[in-house]
Amino acid sequence: MQQPSSLTIPTDQALLSARGITVGFGSKLILDGLDLDVFRGEVLGVVGASGTGKSVLLRTILGLNKRQAGQLILFGHDKDQLGAKEQISIEKRMGVLFQHGALFSSLTVLQNIQVPMREYLSLPQRLMDELAISKIEMVGLKPDAAHKYPSELSGGMIKRAALARALALDPALVFLDEPTSGLDPIGAADFDDLILTLRKSLGLTVFMVTHDLDSLYNACDRVAVLSDKKVLTSGTMTQLQTFDHPWVKRYFCGTRAVRQWDGSE
Repeated sequence: MQQPSSLTIPTDQALLSARGITVGFGSKLILDGLDLDVFRGEVLGVVGASGTGKSVLLRTILGLNKRQAGQLILFGHDKDQLGAKEQISIEKRMGVLFQHGALFSSLTVLQNIQVPMREYLSLPQRLMDELAISKIEMVGLKPDAAHKYPSELSGGMIKRAALARALALDPALVFLDEPTSGLDPIGAADFDDLILTLRKSLGLTVFMVTHDLDSLYNACDRVAVLSDKKVLTSGTMTQLQTFDHPWVKRYFCGTRAVRQWDGSE
């Protein structure tokens, strides 16, 4: 489906720019004046201590949490200045894999993947079936997974099925909330490889909330660190290793992280 010409993505801008984002619940501020850019084609990791607002930021960008202040520029357009139809066009360009997958338990994998198609598109059932099967194959699931329910899937299969749903509308920007949480090391590494393969083949831009050092090291081009309600710093893993901040040093240079740098550049 062709997008409105007014929503053409400028080539000289980040796909996502957040400026002065402030979010709170009651009297407690979670984010206060946060700035962040996500550039076309990159895999951006977002990290921070528990409670620093990583998932809150993701949900705010998606419109699931209300901003108290700030500006969101998506695909070069101020989200607050768009009409209803243009907002829908923006939403169709984004996919999301929620923490733990968040699949509908009463729907099969095939039906879960078709939920965004039914919401935003008007397609015959046969075509939706074909598109859903193609997404299932794209994320490395076997065809027989299509007719299974979430309760019949392993943890790794749930993640892949949820990713297939996130890709249902061929988005340009994908949000992943702790995508490797709960997976064994081999399954997590395979998922990281899948993300990089899809980034290359589909031209995806990825916003990934994670605490997984392996994922940060192997899959992310750049990492943003949340602290004190803002983005404390962002950069490559090599740059963050030398950043002078107590939490950053413990996280990226602690005993659990040391092995990541053995034999690295």
